[in-house]
This record gives sequence, C-alpha cells and structure tokens, in this order.
Amino acid sequence: MIHLHDIRYVRLGTSDMDAAVKYSTELLGLEVASRENKSVYFRSDSRDHTLCYFEGDPADHTVAFEVDTLEELQSAAQFLEGRGFQVHLGSATECEQRRVREFINFKDPSGNSVDLVYEPHHSGRRYFPTRDAGITGFSHIGLRTVNARRDERFWTGLMGARVSDRIGDAPLLRIDEVHHKIALFPSTYPGVQHINHQVESIDDVMRAYYILKERNIPIRFGPGRHPTSGAMFLYFEGPHGMVYEYSTGVRLIQPEDEDTYRPRNFPFTPESFCMWGSRPDIPEFK
Repeated sequence: MIHLHDIRYVRLGTSDMDAAVKYSTELLGLEVASRENKSVYFRSDSRDHTLCYFEGDPADHTVAFEVDTLEELQSAAQFLEGRGFQVHLGSATECEQRRVREFINFKDPSGNSVDLVYEPHHSGRRYFPTRDAGITGFSHIGLRTVNARRDERFWTGLMGARVSDRIGDAPLLRIDEVHHKIALFPSTYPGVQHINHQVESIDDVMRAYYILKERNIPIRFGPGRHPTSGAMFLYFEGPHGMVYEYSTGVRLIQPEDEDTYRPRNFPFTPESFCMWGSRPDIPEFK
C-alpha cells in the first residue's frame, strides 16, 4: 500500500493566463511565486507553490501528493505498474517545472491525473497574500469520479486513504488527521471538481462573501456549514468554471481515535451538504 504524506499542489491549464493571474491574486488572494515556462506559480503557505496555471487545455488538471522517501516513490511506481497502471517517470525538465526532486505520474481509474512527488521545494520567504483573505494554506481537493465505489476502493486499498464519512456514494477521504484531503464526487467525466483553501476564521469566510458579491463573482454554495467535517464554507466560481472553496473549522480525527472511529453515512440530500440550509449551485452536489 502507498503512503501519502500530504497533498501538495494542483496544476491547471488555462487559455487566458492574464485572467487566471488576475483572479488568483486579486480575488483568491494568492501570492505569485514565479512566472516561467508559460506557467505562473502561486503560493498560499510555506510551500514553494500550491497552485500552478500553465498555458494549455483548461480541462487538463493534475493533483499532486507527497511521499516521504525516494524508496517509497520507486516502490509506488512498481506497485502501480504491477496492477496495470501506466506510470510516467518525470524527466529532469518536468521535475524542475514541478519544483520537486523526482515524481511519477499516473491516472486513477476514472482518468484523474495524479503526481506522486518526492522532495518538493519549500520557500524561504513568508507567504504574503495579495489581499487580506486570511488563507492559512491549501487543504484539499474534490475529484470527479465516474464510479465512486470502485474509486473509493482504489484510494483506500492502494493509496492508503481512509474514509471519514460518505454522502450518498461520495466518500470523504483522509490521509492524515484532517477530516478529508480528497473528496470523490460522482460525475460523467474526470477532473478536479473543487479546490479548497483553509482560512483563519468565519470572519474571513464572510468577508470573502461580500467582496465576491461586489465583484459579481458567482457564489456557488454558502455561506454554510458541513455536517460531515463541521467546516464553515463558501464555494465560488473561478476561471474556466473551476470552483474554489474557503473553509474554516474542519474536524480533526486524531491518531489515537483511528481504531474506534467509524465513518458515518449521510443521504445524498441538501441537508447532508449544509446544516444551515444553504443550497448548492454545483452539479455534483445536486
């Protein structure tokens, strides 16, 4: 079984780099780390970058997870190849583009592109946001799945994730003490479904709500509170229809509770997504 240390970054293609940079800085509140190779890298915490927009197909998405050792990365490649997955070993140029020492790439059973990375770069500078968004860091992603039960088995059986809760067939998966770092939502096609950044408090969630409303950015869900993770949230639309989320107060499941914790199963209803009564304008949540 593969051990995922943490989620690391998301790579997204864009057909309008200027618009993507303007949104990521002025609205999302990220810091530009660098611009090169037709790509712009953004910081949200102490990592070198957690989001990269590159010139390319807006449907081209990759999510990355860190492993602890080179031996684990090599073993993961052999493990996946032995189970029929096509594994690509990153070239020196590709490693430089991702700011890592080494990485492999493969696709999960639904076709989502996944990097496993070893020794990703950190930054020697403090994260300095372009607006006072209150972001404390990149936290999790929603992935689309064309077969939720099958993909749950893949992520838990091969990738070492654990189910925290389910909403219908949609599992919320943890790889550390945070309630979930991966959420799988049934769809008809693969790709990143939403990108989450944690913020310091509910004040930051509400401040963002009014700023985004003033700028006519579509609010897709919230403000609200998830009954699963307990997090207070706001989902809003980004470039090319990508959904971004701010949330705060996410539940932690401590290591000492692992043996006794049991996933809860919520029906696929609006109340299972928001206990305050907000209704989502997100296809995978309906």
